[in-house]
Amino acid sequence: AEEWPHFRGPEGQGHAAATGLPLTWSETENVVWKTPLPGKGWSSPVIDGNEIWMTTAIDTPATEEEKEKRLASNTGNQPLFVASELVLRALCVDRTSGELLHDIELMRLADPQPTHTLNSYASPTPILSEGRLYCAFGDYGTACLDTKSGRVVWAHRTLRLAHENGPGSTPVLYKDKLIVHCDGSDTQSIAALDAATGELVWRTPRSGEMRSDPQLRKAYGTPLVVEIGGRDVLISPASDWLYAYDPNTGEELWKVNYGVLGFSIVPRPVFGNGMIYMATSFMQSQILAIRVDGGGEKAEPHIAWRYDRQAPNQPSPLLVGEELYFVADKGVAACLDAKTGEEIWRERLGGNFSASPLLADGRIYFLSREGVTTVIAPGREFKVLAENQLEGSLMASAAAVDGALFLRTDKAIYRIEAK
Repeated sequence: AEEWPHFRGPEGQGHAAATGLPLTWSETENVVWKTPLPGKGWSSPVIDGNEIWMTTAIDTPATEEEKEKRLASNTGNQPLFVASELVLRALCVDRTSGELLHDIELMRLADPQPTHTLNSYASPTPILSEGRLYCAFGDYGTACLDTKSGRVVWAHRTLRLAHENGPGSTPVLYKDKLIVHCDGSDTQSIAALDAATGELVWRTPRSGEMRSDPQLRKAYGTPLVVEIGGRDVLISPASDWLYAYDPNTGEELWKVNYGVLGFSIVPRPVFGNGMIYMATSFMQSQILAIRVDGGGEKAEPHIAWRYDRQAPNQPSPLLVGEELYFVADKGVAACLDAKTGEEIWRERLGGNFSASPLLADGRIYFLSREGVTTVIAPGREFKVLAENQLEGSLMASAAAVDGALFLRTDKAIYRIEAK
């Protein structure tokens, strides 16, 4: 199996098996190498053997006249970046030396949709599996790359949707299917592509009742496949509803309404203790614990508890045993009892956050947009172990393999290791 094959590691829940990681680092301490990266992309690194892969976007800004014309119909009232041309690329860095080995064009588009200034055109994390790299860019398409030859095996672009703020959903690879979210302001569904050919295998419309405002129908969630009741279940967060599907066929198994406004979903759910833990994202985000193992008073999946104090809009939660950790976008971190939702502690880290936290080597790592990684000890007492500053902004989530951390900023990727 690949060492760090997709978003948030082997299990997709932010846990790493790496040990011997350094506690402290800086631009001059415990940096094996630092490699500048072309373009702009928030996708997290995926790793196998001596190769580290990411995606990036090379965009040509639109003229002021083009920008004014393209934004005339914008109803979302968000700060948007407008490009006249977009080149989407795959990057490969040598794990040992840090050398940029490959910079491969996947697709080129004219007049792409505008994207939020806080987002990028290459935010979804690619998936690495058996010599193939699967790169999803939402409305702009999905491509499969042969990592040995550098050849684009296939590209698919029929799953069109209006993002409003750019792409964000990372797909999941299940057996021979690449499963992608298609939750725009105009259309909402989930679909599976044949991993070998890129052909559409199934597509299931979202069945839950939607809000009348199209802006409240979009989502940027990433699915998670877990075992429930002896079968594989695809857990899929969308606007106002959490869905469960059969990943083989796309059949909807059940859905749960959030009970509050939940849209523009970004955080990826985590699973444990018979419950799914998720955040409802924007507009008064809440943390929900959804019991799915038939425990409690109800046999059907249902909300066991909710927490509504400074829940994250973007960073995913982190489950460590019977404790749930998360950080809000504005820098307030919290630890909850995962079984009851009771607040154990809530403390301000400072800074702003988009990346998801990581558990590695018995520590929790929180990465801020200001380039600071705050390292804490897991447990019922809040204890900061270190604060480490790098140049640039940490938008991508971290990867950890063997004794090294791999951190991607908006300008470069670092290999952090004890020297």
